Amino acid sequence: MAAVTQASVAVFRPCASRTRFLTGSSGKLNREFSVKPANTYSSGSFKVEAKKGEWLPGLASPGYLDGSLPGDNGFDPLGLAEDPENLKWFVQAELVNGRWAMLGVAGMLLPEVFTSIGILNVPKWYDAGKSEYFASSSTLFVIEFILFHYVEIRRWQDIKNPGSVNQDPIFKNYSLPPNEVGYPGGIFNPLNFAPTAEAKEKELANGRLAMLAFLGFIVQHNVTGKGPFDNLLQHLSDPWHNTIVQTMSGN
Repeated sequence: MAAVTQASVAVFRPCASRTRFLTGSSGKLNREFSVKPANTYSSGSFKVEAKKGEWLPGLASPGYLDGSLPGDNGFDPLGLAEDPENLKWFVQAELVNGRWAMLGVAGMLLPEVFTSIGILNVPKWYDAGKSEYFASSSTLFVIEFILFHYVEIRRWQDIKNPGSVNQDPIFKNYSLPPNEVGYPGGIFNPLNFAPTAEAKEKELANGRLAMLAFLGFIVQHNVTGKGPFDNLLQHLSDPWHNTIVQTMSGN
């Protein structure tokens, strides 16, 4: 363990914004350079983390993103959240799309894995639409459209007027407790998880990752013609030759 006595620590930090595209405000990129004395410094482990509301350390966040929302790291390059009403909608839209993406990624990946190891015998997700079901694909589409339309309209009403759709319109004895929009609780929270700030952050982080994973699955299949698990097995069989480089070069 080495110790440095009466040393100086140099700090080089970008602290202002370059353009509104990156930061939400105009101005030139300024940098601070400071030297801080350190009496005794012990070498060990250290942790680097961005401040809340700074998606890139040193670049200022837009004024309307103050870090108070779960998952808010100040990232809004297109300025979509400047309008408070739009921001309210986008918060709920991201939350629901993230939840659907997590379900979708699990529904794409797990059947492929279980079929590959012999537990299930179901079509891959990209061939599921070719299978025969109890109704034609057009009939299933109409049914799904009506059901989703009904659910989304009620969700939109709850965003506009929180608590207005907590009671079942048909079975009046079923209702949801008054909760925060986007976290209805009740039957939708069978494990009784508390919507703490930490839990909301984790859900959003996993939802964002799932949305990227879903997009990656689609692109990967269009390029290789296979699913993610098959691509993983192919890579592991010959890691030095079955890589993205060989795939993009057509070898």
